[in-house]
Amino acid sequence: MNYQSEVSPDARKFKSIGTRPLRPDGLDKVTGKARFGADVSAPGMLHGVILRSPHAHALIKSIDTSKAEAAEGVHAVVTRADFGSDFDNPDVMDNVMAGKKALYDGHTVAAIAASSEAAARKALKLIKVEYEVLKGVTDVDAALAPDAPILHEDMVPDGVDPAPTKPTNIAHRHEFGHGDVDKGFKEADIIIERSFKTEAAHQGYIEPHACLATLGSDGRGELWCCTQGHYYVRELCADLLKIEESQLRVTASEIGGGFGGKTTVFIEPVALALSKKSNRPVKIVMSRNEVFRASGPTASSSVDVKIGVKKDGRITAGFANLRYQGGAYPGSPVEFGAMSAFACYDLENVKTVGYDIVTNRPKQVAYRAPGAPMAAFAIESVVDELAKKVGMDPIEFRLKNASSAGSKSSYGPTFSDIGLALTLETAKNHPHYSAPLGPNQGRGVACGFWFNFGGQTSVSLAVNADGTVGLSVGTPDIGGSRASLSLMVAEEMGVEYEKVRAIIADTASLGYNDVTDGSRVTFASGIAAIEASRNACKVMCARAAKTWGIPEDAVVWEDGHAKPAGSNAGDFKPMSLVEIAANASSTGGPIAGHHEINADGAGVSFSTHLADVEVDPETGRAEVVRYTVFQDAGKAIHPSYVEGQFQGGAVQGIGWALNEEYIYDNEGRLQNPGFLDYRIPVASDLPMIDAVILEVPNPGHPYGVRGVGETSIVPPLATVANALAAAAGIRMTDIPMSPPKVLKAIDEAK
Repeated sequence: MNYQSEVSPDARKFKSIGTRPLRPDGLDKVTGKARFGADVSAPGMLHGVILRSPHAHALIKSIDTSKAEAAEGVHAVVTRADFGSDFDNPDVMDNVMAGKKALYDGHTVAAIAASSEAAARKALKLIKVEYEVLKGVTDVDAALAPDAPILHEDMVPDGVDPAPTKPTNIAHRHEFGHGDVDKGFKEADIIIERSFKTEAAHQGYIEPHACLATLGSDGRGELWCCTQGHYYVRELCADLLKIEESQLRVTASEIGGGFGGKTTVFIEPVALALSKKSNRPVKIVMSRNEVFRASGPTASSSVDVKIGVKKDGRITAGFANLRYQGGAYPGSPVEFGAMSAFACYDLENVKTVGYDIVTNRPKQVAYRAPGAPMAAFAIESVVDELAKKVGMDPIEFRLKNASSAGSKSSYGPTFSDIGLALTLETAKNHPHYSAPLGPNQGRGVACGFWFNFGGQTSVSLAVNADGTVGLSVGTPDIGGSRASLSLMVAEEMGVEYEKVRAIIADTASLGYNDVTDGSRVTFASGIAAIEASRNACKVMCARAAKTWGIPEDAVVWEDGHAKPAGSNAGDFKPMSLVEIAANASSTGGPIAGHHEINADGAGVSFSTHLADVEVDPETGRAEVVRYTVFQDAGKAIHPSYVEGQFQGGAVQGIGWALNEEYIYDNEGRLQNPGFLDYRIPVASDLPMIDAVILEVPNPGHPYGVRGVGETSIVPPLATVANALAAAAGIRMTDIPMSPPKVLKAIDEAK
């Protein structure tokens, strides 16, 4: 469904929307009352632990679990043999429990459920696995070498023409663009070609994966887990355990961070299998080591970029070849990278080619705008160089080439109203852009883009007898959506925000909802909540009409009241929501609203970031000393949450740019599976992140909303790199730009 607002969002006067009420979950979280994934238990509960492969690539010759099964306290042991063989999601199954091969360091091989965690871990050592160790590959370019080890002998590349005659590590090829890039490069006065690499970064959520599962021999089960999409968890687990979806009830706990990393299953099917075999509830909580080794980070990438310009600064052609590894199975975000690479620019000639490549790493999952930050790092770095080559201000150069309404995007569609130019102009006029710089400091700018999505959404709403409103949604709250959705209900129904309470319903209580990702919730669940509110208001108007004895079409809903209107209305006093709710039992029964939607028209999102970076020439350490985000939110429902999304994406991007990386040894073993050696930014590493909210209404939403959760992580890699280049006079092409790399580049430049 493509929703078109009846009233122009920028013409509507709001009462609740745009305010900053307290978050409804705040008190529970600061007092420890909120229940996260590991906070539940059940009578007779067993503890599950997982045996993981120590090898990056190995044939599993045999598994002997007999001694473990006989160990004290052990109630169940499962291996791949305890699952079926025919799945709708075979890669998910193989990632959950290794089949013929272990394909990465940390790959699940077996699992045990015992009366205590200590007993389970003791028994784990009794499982004997015979491996035939194979050569592995963890680098994306090395995986394409002629002598590279092949992960899947039966994998047929999609989109490669002509199709390879021998097995390859290429899973898919994607191509986007229009025009004639060869012609465009011939017209250019200046051409710059560069190659870039980015390492994988983990989402860095504080809460590890955790779940509690029960599954009986009758195929009925319940699952409690920390997830961004409990309906999808139900779908996957039902497929892997061969049970009916309706027989598995999944409840989403509070979530201690996800950022895309909790959009699939890792331990949930294992816990269910152990529960079925033991006929007892089973709880599994990942250690931090397991989170890093076996749950998906984002992809690492290798990107070649070529851009040509005229002397007046007009881009004549752009080309990018993107190679992303998404771990041991197909599904890297290279398609999104190839689509978003040049989306910020209105180009006559553009082409991107993306290759999805498998390596001996854990299967990647989404991380905030998956695929886009790596592409933007490469493109925006070259754009920055070109601006300097032609002697133009970097913002003016971008404005000259910026996409706008009517531009044909590099990936196909034509843009409608978008806010890219507004973000650039606001950045140029902001005090940050003209502020003086100190010694060894430089200023960088970069732009970013994300598509945003809608998707399947279902919402229910109930008006209670005391005039309060209960809202049930199926999209887990990872960024403040309960507050935002409550604000929209309050706006539509004309009640105070405090009178609305939103909960995350379980899978048995509400229709299907897609995963909380793609910056979709405030947009799609927002539309559903608004329409459910309007449905309830229609019911209340009908109840008032019945009370007054007038036609239903003679009653309208305004400011929380049913009001008579028109020639048939009669002379009646408006009736409040509280009055109508109190009399509901005598006028027809409960008052509710419901809406389901497969939302389209999410509206794309753009941002511009500014950063000041100081580089220590003696150590190579780069420090971000000032940072400002300018982003189009369409309409900020709860400005504090919007600012938090801007700031959070920027912080994660800064960490990725300067420090965060997966480090593997020559045998493919992860060397830094913990926060001691995998260094995410802490407060002392960062300045205050200034956030500037801009609003170009999205016509696809009744209030003009555009998703904001992902775009903010797209520009930081390039923004910091461009600022570092200005500060130290060096162009870094590898992420992260850690002190040893920067110092080496400085020394080489001398």
